[in-house]
Amino acid sequence: MKVAVINFSGNVGKSTVSRHLLAPRMNNAQVIAVESINSDGTEEEAIKGKQFGQLSEALALVDDAVVDIGASNVEDLINQMKQYRGSHEDFDFFVVPTVSKHKQQRDTISTIEALSEIGVPAKKIRLVFNMVEQDESPEVIFSGLFEYYESEKTFTLKPNAVMHANDIYGKLKGSDQTIAAILGDATDLKEQLKAAKEPEEKLRISRLIGIKRLAAGVSEELDAVFKALFK
Repeated sequence: MKVAVINFSGNVGKSTVSRHLLAPRMNNAQVIAVESINSDGTEEEAIKGKQFGQLSEALALVDDAVVDIGASNVEDLINQMKQYRGSHEDFDFFVVPTVSKHKQQRDTISTIEALSEIGVPAKKIRLVFNMVEQDESPEVIFSGLFEYYESEKTFTLKPNAVMHANDIYGKLKGSDQTIAAILGDATDLKEQLKAAKEPEEKLRISRLIGIKRLAAGVSEELDAVFKALFK
């Protein structure tokens, strides 16, 4: 399966969705980040025709991939898809993460409209409601998107595709660690804690235990979200 994670808006959790929700449940799919920020911090014009062709070639070489498209690159990507007729068919799904802020919801609608205009069918566009507090109802805080869905039906809405706010995402931000890798680590942290002598070492191990406990809880939720998203 090949999935593009896309939204005109930033700060909706595209990388979180790509690395923690999708890739581990897609045969540990390769995550391809499409960004206009270079490693030296400078910006350059994003996704020219040659680069888009390279992306298409990369997708052709793998069975499973998640393409994480930075907000600054989405418009260029859409424009390239218009030139490369039918190129949207390289993707099985377009996952659109969104959060409850009004600007991000408006940008989410713009993203859906842009995908529809290039021929992406409603069944391939899937929303993920992200950063939802435990006591919040998606139908209430995303009421504009639910109303838009009832009016247009240009995407697939799964009310249970909800990722709740969790401390672990902040703790892992900027890290190469994934929730799946944390849970897959067989190190006996409790034994290490017993054996530790120095307060600093005990504190470090205690924090790792806390992160692993958070990972176990959120992993179950992500399993359910993935199932809801693609069933």
